[in-house]
Amino acid sequence: MTVDEKKEMEQETVDTQEPSEEEILTEEQTPEEEKPPAEEAPVEETADGEAAAEETPAEGTADAATETPEKKSFFGRKKEKKDKRDEQIADLTDKLKRQLAEFENFRNRTEKEKSQMYSIGASSVLEKILPVLDSFERGLKSIPEEQKDDPVASGMEMIYKQLVTALTDLGVTPIEAVGQEFDPNLHNAVMHVDDEELGENVVAEEFQKGYKYRDAVLRHSMVKVAN
Repeated sequence: MTVDEKKEMEQETVDTQEPSEEEILTEEQTPEEEKPPAEEAPVEETADGEAAAEETPAEGTADAATETPEKKSFFGRKKEKKDKRDEQIADLTDKLKRQLAEFENFRNRTEKEKSQMYSIGASSVLEKILPVLDSFERGLKSIPEEQKDDPVASGMEMIYKQLVTALTDLGVTPIEAVGQEFDPNLHNAVMHVDDEELGENVVAEEFQKGYKYRDAVLRHSMVKVAN
């Protein structure tokens, strides 16, 4: 047998050989079965071995999460403005109260100073009138009893009474001295005498009458004190 005949026999043997199982499966596969399976999402298992479904955030929750910082920022700015406004109102209220208190103190102080200035001015004028009053008193005392009905003496007495009335209306009052206990705030002791009929530290005689203007001493009484 020649070499060519041997090759032809081997070729015929290969052609007549039955196909293998893998070749049959390969030929019978459909185009759909040849497609690779789609990848599935991995499933996590819990401690009990049960599969846990993957949770997806809800649409409303995502929107709320995105809107929350803006809302918080808006309300935060609003609250901050309100706090600043309240603080300014409290500050202005405190300043107003302080100004009103200062004005009230200023008004009271001004009224007090005005009253003091008026009292000082009036006292200065009245103090200069007192010597005139003293002159009237000495002149009336020097008139004899038989001449007191004389028109001149009567005129002097009328003027004296009118002057005393005017001073009384202004708040000038005489200081009581004779028979009273000596008071250094009202009396000016220029003499001392021993008299058993009088008590201790009692005014025995008045040399010059003293006067008060309202509650202040206008002039001290010049007196003689016993014992």
